[in-house]
Amino acid sequence: MDSPSVQAYETAARVAAYDADMDLMHPNRHRMVETMMAVLAASAPAPRLAIDLGTGTGFLLDRLLRRFPDCRAVAVDGSRQMMAAARSRLGTLAERVEFVVGDFRLPESLGLEMASADAVLSAYALHHLNLPEKARLLERCRTLLKENGWFLNADLVAAEDEFLEALTQQMRVAGIVDRAHGQDPRFGDAAATRRFLDELQRNECDQPQREADDLRILRECGYRHVALFWKDTREVVYGGVRPGAPPAPKSRVE
Repeated sequence: MDSPSVQAYETAARVAAYDADMDLMHPNRHRMVETMMAVLAASAPAPRLAIDLGTGTGFLLDRLLRRFPDCRAVAVDGSRQMMAAARSRLGTLAERVEFVVGDFRLPESLGLEMASADAVLSAYALHHLNLPEKARLLERCRTLLKENGWFLNADLVAAEDEFLEALTQQMRVAGIVDRAHGQDPRFGDAAATRRFLDELQRNECDQPQREADDLRILRECGYRHVALFWKDTREVVYGGVRPGAPPAPKSRVE
């Protein structure tokens, strides 16, 4: 059964406005996805198969396939409307993608072999999960990764305490109002913006977790080299590696 967060993305108007709204509300997503690509590029070998959880309109997938021309991908999203938008964005790049409309909380249902993926990626999707759901997902994802394969997530986190949460939310609202330049009635002032964001978060069942908890469950699920690669207030890029055998020592040249 579709979750409320998925149903929120099955309206044509929401999907049509999604990318413009994301650029207004989350302009850091460009830098966040580039950070993910940099991590993958620095880790040899380059990915040949990646799983994208919560593909949406294909923003992350587009960057991945352009950066790594030999990479194929499995795109997973519960919204058919979003998947159609992703296909349109990708154009001929879609030939390297298997599109799966389904619940990304159940990656074992994708029909993939265990330990077959070089990377499992997600952007702005996992904050719809509560902490136990996220922990179960990370455990399942680990089984799909090859040894030394990366799980990487670009997403939102909650602050460590109420004071910091209120502060970051005020900064968030001020930034949106400033970028809107009075051209969007939804974001005409701080009060209107706050009302819009509160309704959006209720409709989409947002429930970001604390950064410390996200990193902790990665470690508890057996990932190694868990790291926070990038952060700006409530937006983060973090990840970890499925453990593998240590690399063989290089032979010494005399």
